[in-house]
Amino acid sequence: MPKMKAAIFVAPGRIVLDEKQIPDVGPLDALMRITTTTICGTDVHILRGEYPVARGLTIGHEPVGVIEKLGSAVRGYSEGQRVIAGAICTSGHSNAALCGCHAQDGPGTKHGWKGMGGWKFGNTIDGSQAEYVLVPDAMANLAPVPDGLADEQVLMCPDIMSTGFSGAESGAVRVGDAVAVFAQGPIGLCATAGARLIGATTIIAVESVPARMEMARRMGADDVVDFTVSDPTAEIMRLTDGRGVDVAIEALGRQETFEGALRVLRPGGTLSSLGVYSGDLRIPLDGFLAGLGDHTIRTTLCPGGKERMRRLMEVIASGRVDTRPLVTHRFKLDQIEEAYDLFANQRDGVLKVAINP
Repeated sequence: MPKMKAAIFVAPGRIVLDEKQIPDVGPLDALMRITTTTICGTDVHILRGEYPVARGLTIGHEPVGVIEKLGSAVRGYSEGQRVIAGAICTSGHSNAALCGCHAQDGPGTKHGWKGMGGWKFGNTIDGSQAEYVLVPDAMANLAPVPDGLADEQVLMCPDIMSTGFSGAESGAVRVGDAVAVFAQGPIGLCATAGARLIGATTIIAVESVPARMEMARRMGADDVVDFTVSDPTAEIMRLTDGRGVDVAIEALGRQETFEGALRVLRPGGTLSSLGVYSGDLRIPLDGFLAGLGDHTIRTTLCPGGKERMRRLMEVIASGRVDTRPLVTHRFKLDQIEEAYDLFANQRDGVLKVAINP
């Protein structure tokens, strides 16, 4: 059987490049030859053993590539076509999908629904840090890349851009809103851009790394609060004349940023949580106003599916948002272990890496 190179989870602390068989294609599947992919913060959680996946799994969930082979029942696509697939693969017929929650489109368990069901690549099936990836339910998940858009222009669409934008969408940002975005990593930066695109007129980013602070302004932040210099709660309340923000987006997955986001909300405001948490969260009594603040706390798993991907690529094509500056480093697939070392340890000003097989 023909082989391919793939980044494989071996054990906590070890993701290695090895060989696997190229997947067989079922009737509804498509085999995508990867031209560009990347590493996500969630992959680092997997590397560290903070999020469990099966040993031997190919990691990665952000594929850009070309259709190599189509399943016999797939219609509307052609081999050789440039496509992306969202990190979240929907089938459309699970209980979650039929309830309108397509991101959770996966099987439940006999002990009840555990969430994350729609995240399959690099979680429950082999992912995209490889020469090829098998895309299930191809007609629901493959989105053609418009002519004129380069791989790196659409690389953020499968996860980072979709997740970041969803922070603003789930927070129900309205025209004229004040929004605080805690942490300006790639997802936080896309949340900042999304809030601006939707209509927020005061966007306050919380960050301490100078390069990320500058990038936050570039992506749409009006003010950037350095939490190592001043208390972000006090500074955000000052910037909003004591009113607080309509929406606070938590984009790191830490107790302190979750608490900070809760404490800066106006009465009736919304905390939109995007972070992946690796431990239990505590809700502070003062920030929660003893449960009497009319606050909403929303969590979101990255929206996927071909229509979501089409819309995000339309935003890119329009020029309203440019995510190319988020790609700061580039590696070949043969250098994937080196790329993980750089990205996991956040060296050399890394934001996102592009991986080319």
